[in-house]
Amino acid sequence: MRTLIMTAALLAATSLSTAYAADLRMSWWGSDDRHIATQEALKLCGGKFGHTVSPEFTGWTGHQEKITTQLAGRTEADIMQINWPWLPIFSKNGDGFVDLNEFKDVIDLSQWSETDLKGGSVEGKLNGLPVSTTGRVFMFNKTTYDKAGLAIPTTWDELLAAAPVMKEKLGQDYYPFEGTALDARLVVILRTTQKTGKDLIDPATNQVAWTVEELADGLKFYQTMVDNGVIKSWKDVAAGGNAPLHENPAWASGKIAGTYQWDSTYGKIAGPMEKGQELVPVKLLQVDAAKTEGVYRKPSMLFAISKNSKEPKAAAEIVNCLLNDPEAIKILGATRGVPSSKIALDELTKAGSIKPVQVAANKIVLDGAGVGVSPLNEHPRVTDVFDSTFEAFAYGQASAEDAAAEIIDGINSALTGI
Repeated sequence: MRTLIMTAALLAATSLSTAYAADLRMSWWGSDDRHIATQEALKLCGGKFGHTVSPEFTGWTGHQEKITTQLAGRTEADIMQINWPWLPIFSKNGDGFVDLNEFKDVIDLSQWSETDLKGGSVEGKLNGLPVSTTGRVFMFNKTTYDKAGLAIPTTWDELLAAAPVMKEKLGQDYYPFEGTALDARLVVILRTTQKTGKDLIDPATNQVAWTVEELADGLKFYQTMVDNGVIKSWKDVAAGGNAPLHENPAWASGKIAGTYQWDSTYGKIAGPMEKGQELVPVKLLQVDAAKTEGVYRKPSMLFAISKNSKEPKAAAEIVNCLLNDPEAIKILGATRGVPSSKIALDELTKAGSIKPVQVAANKIVLDGAGVGVSPLNEHPRVTDVFDSTFEAFAYGQASAEDAAAEIIDGINSALTGI
């Protein structure tokens, strides 16, 4: 009798486990190292819970369009790697994805800071868990600055003053900094945020928070950098082929000696530098009487669960495993940047999987003070308006005031109703 009871209990437990086994899908974008590591981690996590997770991965190009089509047809994967600026596009009121707060008994949310959780939330609903947190930091080629007998700048004025010295000591083709397109736009946004204490987009109105005069001042500062030889002009950069920084020979040789980049790109831009050169991340340059440090900090990407998933709890188990399980953490490594999860950061740091300089750059971002950045800053309509008008200004086709007015009017029109 006792044997029969034990057998029945075992069969019941087995049936329960089998019944709960779920067939899931997960989608993401990235490079080959991320694809390989994620598939391996999914096998591990799926095996731990008895779930099968089918991978769906692509490169970055076209991924948003793919997700847009899938969401419209309700054919998206159960688990999705999503881009932070997509939140106001796909989940305006926080209803576009599962509220992960509903699965706090499955996902250890204590591994994330309140700031990180807020960054993945819309209208109080946790739409996505930040896989990593990134932000813009200044990085300078210490070797070039040392050769010119210059200290690494700590203020905008010191950066301006470095240009004539560097050119005199090293040559007219040396520049203490770089800035065009996205990099130039974010420099203008940083400086204007520091002076006004306001982000580009007012979160209460979803409209531009700056006046024409305030934005014009930021545009004029960009032109001051060009006029003083701090950076190459937009036109000269275009004439040189608009090569990405990590593919630019002038950067590799140290003739361009500074940049304002995502901390997560440190390895990418430091890798091509010639032997013997040292790239150091530093705190944000400041304006006099700055109202805020102006750190531009955001989740670099998030893991979300489809609101149409038939197995959201099973999907939550996989998400927690990928981000908080020590074995999965080691498999994924730093393929998605310095992790936001405390346990993941601790595990990778102890394992030596993250270079100390990368941790230092990320710490600058995490420790920096700011006013909060709206994901609408990176809405395609916003960036298109800003960049096209900014380029016209950089080419001398519009005054700073006219360009600022056009940017503000264009962005406000683009965001009306969003």
